[in-house]
Amino acid sequence: MRKSWWKVLGAVMVCSSVVAGFMGPVPVLPILNETIRNIYFHVPMWFTMITLYLISVIFSVKYLNSGERNHDIMAVEAVNVGILFCFLGLLTGMQWANITWGDPWPNDPQLNGSAIATLMYLAYLVLRNALEEEQKRAKISAVYNIFAFPIMIVLIYILPKLTDSLHPGSGGNSTFSDIDMDNNIRPVFYIAVIGWILTGIWIFTLRYRLRLVENNRNKLD
Repeated sequence: MRKSWWKVLGAVMVCSSVVAGFMGPVPVLPILNETIRNIYFHVPMWFTMITLYLISVIFSVKYLNSGERNHDIMAVEAVNVGILFCFLGLLTGMQWANITWGDPWPNDPQLNGSAIATLMYLAYLVLRNALEEEQKRAKISAVYNIFAFPIMIVLIYILPKLTDSLHPGSGGNSTFSDIDMDNNIRPVFYIAVIGWILTGIWIFTLRYRLRLVENNRNKLD
């Protein structure tokens, strides 16, 4: 039970943020109106995705240093879960964009960068499936993964800051903290971010353990 306290904490934080997200008070804002509640869902998906991709990079580096197969498995499983949260972030973002901007996918640098970054990580999985030799697959995908992460950060965070974007904090727009994050939203938002990150890591550890069970079963067969 001592080792699982963070899992329980993550579940409690997610549940409380969902309840507060739908039922808690929010500021009255032009255009956004009640859609500001999506900040409890859309933004935490991206924070969780980035955290999982970072974990994947760490284990890719560890694999290149150690050659241990478990590090390679942890790297790919972190990406698998990260892509899940990536799609959740895209879906919640498209819904939000359709309501506030009138288009689920306007021509926006951050949206386009997110699409490219998603394709990059899908290509990572395709690359792994295309290589049959285990060590070669692990080494090549580890190198690819290490380079993909900083490119992803540039695409979804740095470039939109330097260009005109519809997203807050880009192209001279005010940030969420400037216009939306009042004392009612801020604590719930932080709880949601931490809760979803812990939940994402929990799912990642479950997938890793399932992969180990499958590998051991294949060895016995």
